[in-house]
Amino acid sequence: MVQVFLKPGKEIPVLRFHPWVFSGAIAKISGQPEDGDLVEVLNKKGDVLGVGHFHHGSIAVRLLSFEKQDLQEQGYWDQKIQDALKTRSLIAAIQNDQAAFRLVHGEGDGLSGLIIDLYAGIAVVQCHSIGMHRQINLISTALQHILGHRLLAVYDKSKESLPNKYANEQSNGYVWKAENQPIKLPHPVLENGVRFLVNWETGQKTGFFLDQRDNRQLLSRFVADKTVFNGFCYTGGFSCYALKAGAKVVHSVDISSKAMDFCAGNVKLNEPFSGEHKGLTEDVLKHLNQSDFQYDVMIIDPPAFAKSMDKRHNAVQGYKRLNLAAMQRVKPGGVMFTFSCSQVVDRELFYHTVAAAAMELGRPVKVLHHLTQGADHPVSMFHPEGSYLKGLVLQIG
Repeated sequence: MVQVFLKPGKEIPVLRFHPWVFSGAIAKISGQPEDGDLVEVLNKKGDVLGVGHFHHGSIAVRLLSFEKQDLQEQGYWDQKIQDALKTRSLIAAIQNDQAAFRLVHGEGDGLSGLIIDLYAGIAVVQCHSIGMHRQINLISTALQHILGHRLLAVYDKSKESLPNKYANEQSNGYVWKAENQPIKLPHPVLENGVRFLVNWETGQKTGFFLDQRDNRQLLSRFVADKTVFNGFCYTGGFSCYALKAGAKVVHSVDISSKAMDFCAGNVKLNEPFSGEHKGLTEDVLKHLNQSDFQYDVMIIDPPAFAKSMDKRHNAVQGYKRLNLAAMQRVKPGGVMFTFSCSQVVDRELFYHTVAAAAMELGRPVKVLHHLTQGADHPVSMFHPEGSYLKGLVLQIG
């Protein structure tokens, strides 16, 4: 196995269990590893600090073990999946056969570069590194071993998340299917008593935004007999929760007609309810600026405005404009849920950006809740970068 030696002092993050080794921390490499190869990471003295996947990029090694270990052994993957499932056993909301939840959350579960979402028996795997994708069969077998009869299929949806050159040679598809278990899409799942249809083959990411489960549940406390706006609604998660919780009117807006079709289907799936739902295929910011309708509850959950630091300034300005426009459409005393999933916009910057919008609004604004991703998206204490979802619940005076 190729060995990667670190510069003096650069081993400290690894000793603190941070799973990334950056290219600038490397002193020398004993060989010429290709992208995705397994490598050992050593300090200057030659002590093995861990084993992981190599890549020619800023993140040179993604560590999967902090000791000398054979990552080609099936037992390693079985244990990792077992550990991840044990963590999810602590979450009451996902303890049913129709549940949808994140089974593996990358670094939060010690598996840098791997996401696995489970949709009522369908495991959707998304690999973010070449090395991890090369282990897809070991991962699939581990899922079969640990989930047993609960598992209906393993679907690989990594093409969109892998490096371009490698991704061009890959295709999404089923790695494994249980016998005599036909799979019909869209696939029904149950979340806190709310029903959704999921299509991992054509949907964004793995098919559904599971990270907002707890925040959707929180929304239910604020919407009874209220008018609600759900911006960037995608498949209508917040909209369905609001209607089930007794909202009087819900307006769902997304620029994607495909998303709006899914939203309408999910709303219909949860009938009957007393409220009125209206779906609009429009640009959210444009709609907010042109509308004169005032809402009791506003939800703004946009896609990432920036995925790299050089785009951060423009992203911050975009978040400010969007939040200001949304605040202006909230009735006095109303509530606003606002989010950012941009990793380059950290929690503090997001707060200050929303605060800047509030200052320009010129009305009193109170923070009622600070929000983050659900417990099935755990964050390692040693990898704070894993806390990507930021949210605030505000009362607009």
